[in-house]
Amino acid sequence: MSHAIVAPEYGDPSVLEFVEVEVPEPGPHEVKIELRAIGVNPTDYKQLRGPARGNPTFPLRVGNEASGVVIAVGADAEGPAGRISVGDEVIAFRAAGSYAEEIVVPDSAVLPKPSALGWEKAAGLLLVATTAFHLVEATGVKEGDRVLIHGASGSVGMIATQLAVLRGAQVVGTASAANQELVREHGAEPVVYGEGLADRVSALFPEGVDVALDTVGTDEALDTSVELVADRDRIASIAGFARGPELGIKLLGGGPGADPGNEIRQGARAELIQLAADGKLDVLIGATFPLSEAAAALELVASGHPGGKVILLP
Repeated sequence: MSHAIVAPEYGDPSVLEFVEVEVPEPGPHEVKIELRAIGVNPTDYKQLRGPARGNPTFPLRVGNEASGVVIAVGADAEGPAGRISVGDEVIAFRAAGSYAEEIVVPDSAVLPKPSALGWEKAAGLLLVATTAFHLVEATGVKEGDRVLIHGASGSVGMIATQLAVLRGAQVVGTASAANQELVREHGAEPVVYGEGLADRVSALFPEGVDVALDTVGTDEALDTSVELVADRDRIASIAGFARGPELGIKLLGGGPGADPGNEIRQGARAELIQLAADGKLDVLIGATFPLSEAAAALELVASGHPGGKVILLP
């Protein structure tokens, strides 16, 4: 027997229970992993609040990304990087039900974890990094572009900033007054959001803004983006689903009418892992919690101010 976090019903994080579960042996093209760290994300909170699609069964298993060690493999288990063996250190994404000590996942979700990448950063990397990659890829960020990133001190915003800088772009990133230095550390020129934002950005980019990437979805972020960027195809949001269609900008992710970008995101996983292992892409860890305290971890994420990625430790 092993332990996992389950939800007997929809609700807030208080409904979560730490229980014993039986973990099956892996079938063909499946892998069993003993987890070392687990990423906690806003999508987990949304999953707990109610169904986005389909008819999930209860008790509901929560989570989507983790790192760990392979302890059993099914027949013909071969991941995107090749054969998977017992003892391999791996990253699992997308890995349904990852709030657990052990999980069984499809081999397509399993990639090697480089030794240079720690367990916690490995577990917190791929959901935010593939989202950020989708943003810069969908808008064609390239060398010489002037890029505005809304929410540059958030987990997705920090990765998007680093990816844009790696592509040779100049980046201005919005953040609160308290997080200006954090934005600067990741290669962007920080700017405080709030009244007069468009003027402050224009002062930093007097030649104009080529691309806007929105990770917050506020009216200010959307209005500033369409005011400063002439080409609506080079404005993308992962949060502005209500107004996005009327503004004619790109909507990415799991929201209504958005492009999920599954092929782009899945295809970028190995590249993003290598960038992180090489020290070119950093994941800021905001807090860690024991697996049994998943409710508190998820409450912190839901607060909107986790200070970086939140990680569960089995």
